[in-house]
Amino acid sequence: MPDASSPTLALLAPGAMGAALAARLSAFGAGTILTNLDGRSETTIQRAHEANMRHASYAEIVERAGYIYSVIPPADAFGIAEAVLRAYREANSTRPLVFVDCNAINPESAKRMAGLFADTPITFLDGAIIGTPPTDSFNPAMFVTADPQDAAALEDFVRMSTQFGLNVVPLMSEGAAVGDASAVKMAHAGIVKGMIGLFTTMILAANESSPSTAEGLLQALNFSQPVLVDLIIEHLPVMLPKAYRFVGELQEIGGFVGAGSPVADTFQGLSQTFARVAQSAGAPSSGDAAVLLKFVEQARNLRN
Repeated sequence: MPDASSPTLALLAPGAMGAALAARLSAFGAGTILTNLDGRSETTIQRAHEANMRHASYAEIVERAGYIYSVIPPADAFGIAEAVLRAYREANSTRPLVFVDCNAINPESAKRMAGLFADTPITFLDGAIIGTPPTDSFNPAMFVTADPQDAAALEDFVRMSTQFGLNVVPLMSEGAAVGDASAVKMAHAGIVKGMIGLFTTMILAANESSPSTAEGLLQALNFSQPVLVDLIIEHLPVMLPKAYRFVGELQEIGGFVGAGSPVADTFQGLSQTFARVAQSAGAPSSGDAAVLLKFVEQARNLRN
C-alpha cells in the first residue's frame, strides 16, 4: 500500500477541474503534481504549470506516484486507465499503486474498469466529483468507494486527500462497493444536467418555432416558475463551454437508468442536444449559443 503520509501524486489531466484540484493539493502540501502533457495544447500546458503540475511520461508516473487521480471527460476514461495499466506492465512493476477514477461514468463502466486492474498490485477506487472546480470559497465533494477487500486503501486515500485539502466523502456503509460513487454521480447529474438539457432543448425548440415564441416562453416561465428562470440564468452560460463534456456524460446516465428503456432514450436525446450546442459554443455570436445567450440576457433583464 502506498505511503499515505507523503506520497507522490499524479493527476490526469489538467483540464479546468483537474488543474484546480492539483493546485489545491499542491497548496496544501502535496508538492508538485505529476501529469502527462503529450499532445496537449499550449493553453493546457500553461494551465498545468500554473497549477504546479509537471509533465511526466506514463512510465515515470507508474514508477513514482503512489496515487493517480483520473479527472477527464468520460469518453476518455478507459483510455487513460489502459495507458496507466500498459505502462505498469511494460515496467514489470510490482509496486503498490492506487488508481482513482473520478470521472462521470456509470456504475457498470466503473466495475468494468476495476476489472482491468484485477490481479495486479494496483488498487482501484471508484470516485465521483460533485460541484464546480475548487476556488478559495468553494471545495467540491469527491465521493469515493471501494470493494470491501480494499477498505484499508480507501481509508488511507481519504486521510491523505483530506490532509491535502480535498473534500472527500467516503461511502463505507454495509454493502458499499465499486460502482456506488459512480451511481451517486449519475443520479445527481441526471437531475442537474438533465434539467439543463431540458431547458436548452425547449428554448431552442421555442426559438425554432419563432423568436416571439421564445420570448413568450420566458414570460410564461417568469409568471409560473420564476425559480426556473433564475436557474437558467445561473446554469446556461456556464454550460456552453462545457457542452462537449456533457455529451458522453448524458450517454453514461442513459446506461445507468437502463439501456434500451424509454427513460434511457430521454438522456440519449439530451446528449444529442449538448452535441448540437457544443458545435456552436466556439462561436457564441451565432447559432444555438447565440440563441441561448440572448434568452439568458432577456431573462436577466426581466428578473432585474
